[in-house]
Formats: sequence, C-alpha cells, structure tokens
Amino acid sequence: LGMFSELKFPVPWGHVAAKAWGPSEGHPVLCLHGWLDNANTFDKLIPLLPRGCYYVAMDFSGHGLSSHRPAGCPYHFLDYVTDVRRVAAALQWRRFTLMGHSMGGAVAGMFCFLYPEMVDKLILLESLGFLLAPEDTDAWLKSKRRVIDRLLSLEAKQQTPKARSPEAALQRLLEANSHLTAEGGAILLQRGATETPAG
Repeated sequence: LGMFSELKFPVPWGHVAAKAWGPSEGHPVLCLHGWLDNANTFDKLIPLLPRGCYYVAMDFSGHGLSSHRPAGCPYHFLDYVTDVRRVAAALQWRRFTLMGHSMGGAVAGMFCFLYPEMVDKLILLESLGFLLAPEDTDAWLKSKRRVIDRLLSLEAKQQTPKARSPEAALQRLLEANSHLTAEGGAILLQRGATETPAG
C-alpha cells in the first residue's frame, strides 16, 4: 500500500485534491485530515491498515493541493462537510467508511449526523466527533442537510443563463414577485439584467 495515485475533483472555485491507495474496487474509506494539515498526514498510517480497502485522503479546501476558496470567503465547518459530500458524489460512493483525525474527525462526525445512510463506519483519531444539544437536533439536521443538498443540485444544473426579451424578463419578474408594480420591476431590471447577443 505504499504506492498512491493523485486525484482531482472539480468544484466551482477550482478543485479538491486527494490521494488514493489500494484497489479502486476495494471497500471505500474516506480519510479526513486535521486542522491546518493535509492528506499526507495519513502516509505512515495507511500502509499499516487492512489491504483490500480503497483509501482516499482528501485535502480540504485551502489545504494541501486543493484550491483555496475565493478571497474574503470564510472557511466554515459546514463548508468542510460540503467538501466531503462533493468528493463522495464525484467518486459515486453511496456508502463508505469515514476516518477523521482531529478536526477531520469533527467534520466526519457532522457528516455522519447529516447523512447517516451514507456511512457504514466512523473511525475517529484524537477526536470527539460531533456533539449537539438534543433539543436542537431535528431542526438543525433538516435545515443543514437541505442547505447542502440544494447547493449541490443547483451547481449540477448550472446551464448557460436563458436570454429573454426585456418584456418577457419583466413578465417573469412580476410573476415571481406579486408585490412589485410594473414600474418598480422595470427599474430593478435596468440594473438586474444584462444584454447579451442572444437577447
């Protein structure tokens, strides 16, 4: 298991990098590094682990060989969870093992909490996982999972923007915002729409 391959997954701001060991048809294990570390944190550990698994260690955004988020964008905990969800989707993994060290363990724990159907085992190294007061659990889960799922489905649907005539654009704006007058809508469209060769 000394040999590894480099992987790259496209994301809207660049790519998420990862390295992989073992047979790609083996049992999938996603490895998450700790605070300010990167995927190399697993270099010495992976060769000691059971063969027959496919170990993928990702670099969180802004770490290792992964792209940084755009300047001025904070790195929130939930964004790391979303990175994990993106990588799982790119690998087309429906169910896998998560192994997280330190901060990566907390991200892994939060991922399990949000997507329990996707995780068969959780391995925590120097980490508590993720704790939430019981009274907050249901509402938190529903809202956070909805945020991530909606974001990823919007990104998957990114097509070239539709071109409409100014009249059709105004019509569409007024249908979507019943409180707007035609005059108010026209004022907003002056600055809220761009003319392209197509319309």
